[in-house]
Amino acid sequence: MSDERNTISRRDFTALTMAAGLTAAAGTAGAAASGVVDTDVQVTTPSGSCDAALVHPQGSGQWPAVILFADAFGLRPAMRDMAKRLAADGYTVLVPNPYYRSSKPPGIGPGFDFGNPADRAKLDALRAPLTSDAVMQDSVAYVAFLDAQPSVHKKAKMGVFGYCMGGPMTLQAAAANPSRIGAGASFHGGGLVTDKPDSPHLLVAKIKAQYYFGIAANDDEKQPDAKIQLDAAFHSAKLPAKIEVYAGCLHGWCVKDMPLQAGKPIYNEPQAERAWGELLALYKRAQV
Repeated sequence: MSDERNTISRRDFTALTMAAGLTAAAGTAGAAASGVVDTDVQVTTPSGSCDAALVHPQGSGQWPAVILFADAFGLRPAMRDMAKRLAADGYTVLVPNPYYRSSKPPGIGPGFDFGNPADRAKLDALRAPLTSDAVMQDSVAYVAFLDAQPSVHKKAKMGVFGYCMGGPMTLQAAAANPSRIGAGASFHGGGLVTDKPDSPHLLVAKIKAQYYFGIAANDDEKQPDAKIQLDAAFHSAKLPAKIEVYAGCLHGWCVKDMPLQAGKPIYNEPQAERAWGELLALYKRAQV
């Protein structure tokens, strides 16, 4: 996660919570109005029961499966909206609650401030169980859950995509499920390349998926060699990977409900749409 001093105000959080409540109240009927079905589900994992959203097109068809790994703000309406948008293009999408071991969605409380040490400590506690091994074990459970759904085309490769801390989770999932996951995308991913022995980029040798990386300009400024190491890892594995830095874009630019930074929006609609187009193009290339 970038260390931007982003604050989500109580008013903003209340709006998000109200939206979540309205979504829950509307249930499947509200989702069906947009041509997709949005259901709350429970996925059994080695660590317990993970609450998640399962979204797929209406009807009795079967569609390729995709896992969406949320950013640090967790499973909330903005993530469900992305899942609905992708489902409308013909996919069955699972959005897990990343903090299921310790919290119901979204996991972060009102007034959260990334610049506040106490708030960061709370987030660190939420994220502490999300080791590489834990995420990989979770992902195996997510894949098995999806393969048991009647709405999933089991002969098609799966896709993964993630934002912020969800970016490295896509690599961990692809490495844990190489025979099922055929394409992955990371947008303003945090911690893709580290100096630790469990750095996500070191998992590329175990992956059999094509990839797309959209990197925020300010993240690239802080770690300009990350894209080079990512490219080298995929080149060594002889896997296609498209890696781009989005000029002028801040960490979080793809997500509509990002809080303001210094009074200015982080979300950049034109560049977010460009990133979404890259995601769809990737899945088409990989036949997901």
